[in-house]
Amino acid sequence: MKINIINNSKHSLPHYETNASAGMDLRANISRTITLKPLGRAIIKTGLFIELPVGYEAQVRPRSGLAAKKGITVLNAPGTIDADYRGEIGVILVNLSNDDFVVEDGERIAQLVITRHERATWVEVGELSETSRGEGGFGSTGTK
Repeated sequence: MKINIINNSKHSLPHYETNASAGMDLRANISRTITLKPLGRAIIKTGLFIELPVGYEAQVRPRSGLAAKKGITVLNAPGTIDADYRGEIGVILVNLSNDDFVVEDGERIAQLVITRHERATWVEVGELSETSRGEGGFGSTGTK
């Protein structure tokens, strides 16, 4: 699929690292470093603007390496970019570690996944069909 993009950053376009990759890395496009204190958060700009077709969304997701090694994640993961949004892509990073984290220009801060979605129409009813699970949730199916 082809997606229109404006790249106002100093960096190359996001791309898939391997043939089987679902996501493309997003890079910070900043004029100075940004320090995230423990539990601190900031919107990190990317310099990218996209035009998605109706029926698609772009999901901003954490990078597993940053999360596992540094405790850095995307606060509203996955962040949704709607097909009618034309503003700059920003990533809400949060530092869940006990150490300061410095975001450098060009650093890979998140990944972007393009996915199709459906639009739902609500049908009000008096009752729902029964299942074996019923109302069980939040761990009701066991821990192992």
